[in-house]
Formats: sequence, C-alpha cells, structure tokens
Amino acid sequence: MSYGWEGEKVRLVPLEREKHFENALVWLNDTEVTRWTLIGDQPLGRLAEEEYFARVAGVTPHDAAFAVETLEAGEHIGFAGINQIDWRHGVGLTGTIIGRTDCWGQGYGSDAAIARTRYAFEVLGLRMLISRVFAENTASLRMLEKAGYREVGRCPRRYWKRGAYRDVVEMMAERG
Repeated sequence: MSYGWEGEKVRLVPLEREKHFENALVWLNDTEVTRWTLIGDQPLGRLAEEEYFARVAGVTPHDAAFAVETLEAGEHIGFAGINQIDWRHGVGLTGTIIGRTDCWGQGYGSDAAIARTRYAFEVLGLRMLISRVFAENTASLRMLEKAGYREVGRCPRRYWKRGAYRDVVEMMAERG
C-alpha cells in the first residue's frame, strides 16, 4: 500500500497543515457544506482551527483524524475521523465531511467511511463505531449504511439547526 489507508476511490492520510488547513477553514465556514452537519453554525476562526489541527494532526490517545484525498490525483476533498475513542470499551465516534461540493454524490464519502471503518476495526482493534446524523441528511445516512452502519436509535428534536429543532439518527457499525 502506498502512503495512507486506501479505499477504492480515496486515500485517508494524516493531516498536514500545509496541505489541508486552508481547505478546512474554507469548508467548515461554507454554509452549503455544513448545512446538515452537527457543526458549522458558528464562524470558525483561524485560531480555533489552528488549535484543532495542532491537537489532532499528531498522535492523540483519543482521536484519529484524516484528510480524504482522491486515490488517483491525490486531491484533498474532505476529512474523516474517529473521535472520543474509548479504549476500555472499544468504541469511537465517527464523522466524515466531503468539503468539495463538486465531489458530492460520486461515492467518495462512502469509500472514505468504508476505509475509516476498516482502519478502526483492523488497525485500532475497536469493536464498535457510532455516528450521529441529522435525519434530513439522507446522503450521510446512505453513506454510513454502505460502510456497514445500521440505525440503532433516534433522538427527536435533539439539536437546533437552521431555524428548527432537528431529529438525530444514531448509527452503529460493529466489528464482524
């Protein structure tokens, strides 16, 4: 395998400030990109993103953060991660964001989620992954299902987002 953890369409690579930081700042402040994410309704300043990058770009005991790059061209198109890893129980919370809107609907997010899931189970030895998604975010729900997640619960009106309280779907993948 070349550099990073590969899927069929993408490669998950460690975060590098020089390659990935500016895109993070743009994408996480783009209202279209963050429309149905659990984050993104408050402006993200350079200082806050620099602090996050400094924390997760290296090895941390409870987070594994990746940039998502296209396999063929090596273009940076998004981020994927496993956060709040609980080693005692073998559980982590996952998230994926494809920031390049021209790459939406082409299977990059699904491939990144599949590669991230393999990494979590085969490399980290986790047994369960959990992801929380707004019920309206049908693209993310489909992406997670393709990566082996299934719905395990719903929390009605859990978060305020764009003018209304929104339901959140909890999805889970278990090591087979």
